[in-house]
Amino acid sequence: MRLVERIERRTPAHRDRAVDGLRTLALLAVPVGHWMLGGFTLDGEGALHNASPLSSFGFLAPASWVLQMLGIFFLVGGYASVLSYRRGRGGTGEWLRGRVVRLGRPVLGVTAVWAALATAGFLAGIPGDTLRTGATLVIQPLWFVGVYTVVTALTPWCVRAADAVGVWAAAALLGWVAVVDLLRYGPYADAVPSWLGLLNVLPGWLFAYQLGVAWGERRVGRREAWALLAGGAALFAVLLAVFDYPASMVGVPGEARTNSHPPSLLVLALASAQSGAAILLRDRLGALLRRPALWAPVVVVNLSAMTVLCWHQTAMLAAAVPASLTAGAVPGLTTAPDTLGWIAARAAWLPVFAVLLVLIVRYARVFEAPWTGATRTRRAVAGVLAAGFTAFALGLT
Repeated sequence: MRLVERIERRTPAHRDRAVDGLRTLALLAVPVGHWMLGGFTLDGEGALHNASPLSSFGFLAPASWVLQMLGIFFLVGGYASVLSYRRGRGGTGEWLRGRVVRLGRPVLGVTAVWAALATAGFLAGIPGDTLRTGATLVIQPLWFVGVYTVVTALTPWCVRAADAVGVWAAAALLGWVAVVDLLRYGPYADAVPSWLGLLNVLPGWLFAYQLGVAWGERRVGRREAWALLAGGAALFAVLLAVFDYPASMVGVPGEARTNSHPPSLLVLALASAQSGAAILLRDRLGALLRRPALWAPVVVVNLSAMTVLCWHQTAMLAAAVPASLTAGAVPGLTTAPDTLGWIAARAAWLPVFAVLLVLIVRYARVFEAPWTGATRTRRAVAGVLAAGFTAFALGLT
């Protein structure tokens, strides 16, 4: 209670609690989604391999509609960035450098530490396939940081576009993704190179960010929010029912098409609906978070946002790898995600993962703070370790 009271006293009166609350919801959906929609299998040598319950249970696809909240994350990111950009001193370059450094420190930290952990694991006799599986899981969510950094760098142009045409600036991005999807999934798909989908990566994730910038510039009101909600929901339904888009918002092993990598039009439809709902619920959420007991957890999570993003897969691996080495098949942890019992067992493991993540975050948060005590040599070593781990995770070594 003392912590709750201290947080309440230190919260400025002008703090937009609803936006912080939305960021927390979107952030926590990432570990829950990865923990519930990802699993492992054990091979004959006891090594872990990635698997997904979505391969066996298509009815779980709607869960990915709820847990895929990156649209909200980019919306809130755009809103917060434009406010920070307007307040910034020292010019655009100084503002952008500060944002990039804040994003980069935790990524460099987790990849450097994992380089050391992977090396130690190899020397300790952990199967190479298990180490490779762990590396791919750790590196998997970090693509978001790279895309978010590029999107953030475009903030000045997003502000100009929002000032010029308001929410309609995002419509051009929607149109771009629609055209690319038509080319890669339409009647001439066989003649289109596979790399064409990469043209959707930046416009696809910039869409919700641009909506957030327009929101921050007060160019999105309730009428526009209702249009985003209704239009996004309608487009989502049509794409599923008429154009046979995959129902899952995350990749399913063995499926030829995926919605998220790169983002398809279905991702933008969901982001539109989520963004409209978030804007409409802002006042109610803000009022709810006036309660100190609800506001304090939001503050705590936001203070460790990048650490949670970077280390949540490590929390799951911290339970799964030792179990695979000592106990072998553990229901819901190292057994194949192909039974209904696995779903119940995995849900029971979530509190364990959460506790492990809290313990990790307690110490890993140091990477979010400025590295004032790190010498150039230490930073160079961290960079080399991070580069080596990234190459290993991507299969380049």
